[in-house]
Amino acid sequence: MTADKIDLQEARTIFATHRNRWKVRRADKISFIVDADDYFRTLRSILIRSKREVLLIGWDFDFEIDMLPGESDEGGIASDGWPNQLGPFLEAIVEHAPNLDIYMLKWNGAALIAPGRLLPTLALYAFGNERIHFALDGHHPFGACHHQKIVVADGSFAFCGGIDVTESRWDTSEHLPQDPRRKRKDGTISEPWHDATSVLTGPVAAALGDLSRTRWSRATGDTIARPTNVAAIDWPDDLRVDGEHIDVAIARTEPPYDGEPLVNEIENLTLASIAAAEKSIYIESQYFAAQKVSEALKSRLEEHDGPEIIVINPESALSQFEDQAMHVLRGRVINDLKQSDHQDRFRIYYPVNDADEAIYVHAKVVIVDDQILKIGSSNMNDRSMGFDTECDVAIADHNDIIAKVRTRLLSEHLNVQPSVVETTLDKHQSLIATIEQLNPDNGRRLRQIEQQPEGKIGKFLADTRMMDPRYLRGEATSTGEGVRPRHLAAAGGAGLLAVLGWQLWKRWKSSSDKNAKH
Repeated sequence: MTADKIDLQEARTIFATHRNRWKVRRADKISFIVDADDYFRTLRSILIRSKREVLLIGWDFDFEIDMLPGESDEGGIASDGWPNQLGPFLEAIVEHAPNLDIYMLKWNGAALIAPGRLLPTLALYAFGNERIHFALDGHHPFGACHHQKIVVADGSFAFCGGIDVTESRWDTSEHLPQDPRRKRKDGTISEPWHDATSVLTGPVAAALGDLSRTRWSRATGDTIARPTNVAAIDWPDDLRVDGEHIDVAIARTEPPYDGEPLVNEIENLTLASIAAAEKSIYIESQYFAAQKVSEALKSRLEEHDGPEIIVINPESALSQFEDQAMHVLRGRVINDLKQSDHQDRFRIYYPVNDADEAIYVHAKVVIVDDQILKIGSSNMNDRSMGFDTECDVAIADHNDIIAKVRTRLLSEHLNVQPSVVETTLDKHQSLIATIEQLNPDNGRRLRQIEQQPEGKIGKFLADTRMMDPRYLRGEATSTGEGVRPRHLAAAGGAGLLAVLGWQLWKRWKSSSDKNAKH
């Protein structure tokens, strides 16, 4: 009997079809981490224990960040006794483990968006330990990006989620106002940042390792053999175990490229999850503009006594250009959903901290009832559904685990104990009623997102979907659902170049302003 047949027999119903997932594998243990403070601590703990192989697959890496901000001594050593900065930390753990190889794969476009990070990367690669292997991945259509965030250690311990190991990602779950530990290299304080990832051990970690090695092979032409005869990494004593012996589905997005077809398992799984909802659909995402997803949500709102839909989004994007491109689309989706919401079952919020600062939402989570939980790198936009490279993991039918993760997220946003959320939800049997009862008038809370008027630039960017393309290949790409014309492909490419030009201009302007002041 093949592994795939075993998967089909053991998989939960929603994972039974290959349309919705790549593989289903058992997790010996699983945990869900909220926010990068806990993630960076756990990541360091696991990398220190690694003996043979570490695979780091990311959108970006910044080798100069302090992984534990505010915890360095004068020599740059963190509270755990290892170098605080990412680059020196990786060099130290390789020196400590004589048989350890580290493979780091980063999207090549990140070097254009943040060119200042490339030099430390190349320096580490050129002058550091030869067992640290680094590559830029350009195996993608023009305008696309590699967006997966995967770490696999010794083939037995894995992370999969939305957190990048780069600047401006670190924050605690308190999201303190103007926390000096969020200081960027230019001296400014980054905005409060909400994020999430998963921790998995066992066969599912090995499968994520295989996925990562495939990425490496496509990018470099070199093959990495799976490590053998290496002991599994022990689960850290201070890391909460959310579940044991659980089937986990791995779902991907891979754009059509180099003769390979579109892989849109994440989109299919998301749509199947929305269709399966009975009481509630809870979404946390950086964006909210995916066409098929919004159509599926609209259909559920049009039903009589369909599920509640709660979306947690950022108030605005990280740049004015991105905000006009993506949030005009979001405004149109919101308007469409509100028009279909005949039973007052739709809410979209953004979180704020005690100083009324907007907390940036970078988490990518979907929770349907107490039945389905999906977490990973994919956003609710068309890039993540069919154009960028993404990886999510999902579990189903583990009601207590799934409900507790949703409660943990809501208790953070509403600044109450998890038990308060549980008691209130049990009373009302409604997520919206629970949020509205517990949401304070000031301080840490959720605020409703208001639609913004469409300016000329925003309208043009939204109409052409420059920043949220689906297919940008050649003259047109057939998907079985129509084609995208050449002029929109060109517009998407122009959009990418415009973004890069915008970023470079901002950096030049900032540098010029600083020089003028001095």
